[in-house]
Amino acid sequence: MTAITAAPALAPARRVGLLTGVRHALTLAWRSLVQIKHNPMELLDLSIQPVMFLLLFTFVFGGAISGSPGDYLQFALPGIIVQNAIFATMTTGFGLNMDLTKGVFDRLRSLPIARWAPLGGRILADTTKQAWSMALLVGVGALLGFRLQNGLSGLLGAFALLLAFSLAAAWISVLVGVSVGEPEKVQIFGFMVIFPLTFTSNAFVPTETMPGWLQAWVEVNPVTILADALRGMLIGGPVAAPTVQSLLWAVVIAAIFGPLAMRALKRRL
Repeated sequence: MTAITAAPALAPARRVGLLTGVRHALTLAWRSLVQIKHNPMELLDLSIQPVMFLLLFTFVFGGAISGSPGDYLQFALPGIIVQNAIFATMTTGFGLNMDLTKGVFDRLRSLPIARWAPLGGRILADTTKQAWSMALLVGVGALLGFRLQNGLSGLLGAFALLLAFSLAAAWISVLVGVSVGEPEKVQIFGFMVIFPLTFTSNAFVPTETMPGWLQAWVEVNPVTILADALRGMLIGGPVAAPTVQSLLWAVVIAAIFGPLAMRALKRRL
């Protein structure tokens, strides 16, 4: 009679330390960035669309709004940078939904890595792409005549604030990405919510040109506050108040949507 030997129990997974988890997230972020080499259209989406917005708004609406395209460019470029950054956060939810629906996320989580590394890597990669997009807009704007008034320090401050806000706003995108069944629905959410949010701000036109009933919302709109902060850093004006308010908005957004997104992700998995 053949004896049956019980299979040895699997050893519990080793707990991954914080530094190791950060290294895992950076590796996965690099994976996402390297994929651009095989799918250049992903980078073109973050390059062509913002430049197209910049050219259209400057040369089509600039003369009517500010009297000349050059004057409008000085006003509108910070707002266009903010609008592009808010829209670009939706790529996080789109990519996350793709990974979930195709099983990529499950394969990554089966590896001996930190459980949060796949999500962290996705967010870090998309933030890097945002930095590229902002640098491209500033560079094209400079070619068109945009002039920084506060030098390198103002530019670096604008970069830091925009990326910090984008990191917080990405949690909204994560929540949408793990809550819907198809990637296309993430894009629908962007057009239904983010599109009117950015256009009911002073990103493109001064607040005082809008109807009085709309001005009350525009003044508290986080897109308006962030655009004012970037204008102050890039071309001069109030900096401290809109910067602090933008950071407070970022903290509130992350505090609300971060836990909701993580709870929805656990349910999805």
